[in-house]
Amino acid sequence: MVTHPFHPLAGRELRVLGGRWHGGRLTLFCDADGVRVALPQEWTDRGPAPSEAAVSVESLGALAALIDLLACRDTDRDQAGGS
Repeated sequence: MVTHPFHPLAGRELRVLGGRWHGGRLTLFCDADGVRVALPQEWTDRGPAPSEAAVSVESLGALAALIDLLACRDTDRDQAGGS
């Protein structure tokens, strides 16, 4: 069953045709009315249960700071290469 809340097939039970590991994640290949659909295992009832813990403000702040740092690094690299 597709459990990802925003997937168009959410709530539908699909027949699993097979699976493949890629980058440490299992992707399931399913049949949706004759159409082959690839779904990450986490988006199905065969994946781990979703976490009940909410994301903290502190962790979001740390993530925003990391993204800003990486954006500045890329900007500095682009400016150094263009001069």
